[in-house]
Amino acid sequence: MQAAIAVHNVTKTYSPGAAAVHALNGVDLAVESGEVVFLMGPSGSGKTTLLSVMGCILQPTSGSVRIRGREVAGLPERELPAIRLGHIGFVFQGFNLFPTLSAGENVELALDLKGIRGRDARRRAMDLLEQVGIREKYGVFPADLSGGQKQRVAIARALAGAPDILLADEPTAALDSHVGRRILELVRSLAHSQGVAVVIVTHDSRMLQFTDRLVHIEDGRIVKPPEVATSPPAAATLEIAPLVVSGA
Repeated sequence: MQAAIAVHNVTKTYSPGAAAVHALNGVDLAVESGEVVFLMGPSGSGKTTLLSVMGCILQPTSGSVRIRGREVAGLPERELPAIRLGHIGFVFQGFNLFPTLSAGENVELALDLKGIRGRDARRRAMDLLEQVGIREKYGVFPADLSGGQKQRVAIARALAGAPDILLADEPTAALDSHVGRRILELVRSLAHSQGVAVVIVTHDSRMLQFTDRLVHIEDGRIVKPPEVATSPPAAATLEIAPLVVSGA
């Protein structure tokens, strides 16, 4: 089976001044459709850099990055936005919400990029905000949201475009354990029912029951073979509405 996203022998070197920093050192990782992979490791180990390379936000210094079988490493910068738009939803650790748009409008912006506008966009945005538990915050601006609420808006926005690959950097960091579990139940249900490949960077060991595979990274390297979760996750309790990508 072709992996949804795969990196092979990927390196990433930063060069601040004269001292080169080797953030990734020959990383191999493939994630299948419908699989939830947790990426764990100490601070500075290369987790966020790897996620950014997989999401076509950073180009690797060397190595291969394939999205649905297409090689994207080395593509001209002007071609990468279309790759991200067509395949990838990204949840950033810093939220990256537009401060002049309400919670609902931030979600609608992602739908607009997919050609969904007007009533359809508003209805879908409200549905997504309901799925993450903050439908009532539709008209509220980011400055008036808590950190956890901003995170949930960011997750709703990432899901809005119906991506086939979801990459999330510490998506539960600003959430209490109850809300974090609800969000990961949502993400896992989406992965398993709709074939979305999910990679989550996390330090939160409380959430390990929601992963299909655990990958450890240290000093820019995968330090041991991926581990299968020791026990199968409990069945999700949420019913997830289909994520439409065209108006109807």
